[in-house]
Amino acid sequence: MNLQNKTAIITGAGKGIGKAAAIALAKEAVHLGLIARSGGDLEALQSGLTAAHGVKVYTATADVGSKEEADRAVSLLGEQLGAIDILLNNAGTAQFGTLVDMDPAQWERIIQTNLMGTYYITRAALPTMLKQDAGSIINIASTAGERGFATGSAYCASKFAVMGLTEALMQEVRKSNIRVTALTPSTVNTELAVNTGLPIGDEDRMMQPEDVAELILATLKLPLRVFVKTAGIWTTNPQ
Repeated sequence: MNLQNKTAIITGAGKGIGKAAAIALAKEAVHLGLIARSGGDLEALQSGLTAAHGVKVYTATADVGSKEEADRAVSLLGEQLGAIDILLNNAGTAQFGTLVDMDPAQWERIIQTNLMGTYYITRAALPTMLKQDAGSIINIASTAGERGFATGSAYCASKFAVMGLTEALMQEVRKSNIRVTALTPSTVNTELAVNTGLPIGDEDRMMQPEDVAELILATLKLPLRVFVKTAGIWTTNPQ
């Protein structure tokens, strides 16, 4: 599928996978609506993409874990873009610890951002796609949404839930020409991974955000008749 002049909303766009995806899509002449909590990150990315690729780039600061902020951001960006052809639910957070040791407020915050944030943003954008009778939704899940690991109860629970949401929504909207896919990367060399103390190993062999962005592009370019339920991506770096 040709992506030129399509429109995309990306959450968690200021850093990591979201930023890499924004750059990759701008190179394909996709007009962008970028959401993140940090306005400074968005402004720098906005000016760079507009200058380098001549695409329209709009921004909105929001905590996707807040329904009110998610609704406001999607409404604003949808009006500015004029359509929502692509939605990339990338915003996420992580913290690791045993179930007993982790503070319940932190446990809930991970669920609120990773699961409820995906739900809020999708719920806000979906009516536009249904009206268009077309669209692509990509949810960034994780291998942690396919298998659990010690100290990952909150993160794994959130990503398992995103996988279930993705599969159910795929069945719900596929006849409206809306494709819903979950991507499940293993550990990616991002600021989030470093800050949470994940063992990233040899950075030269570690999966980079740009690698995930390539998979996002490949997924979006598939013929519209093709539905991919889940696409995994693993690093060659041994853990």
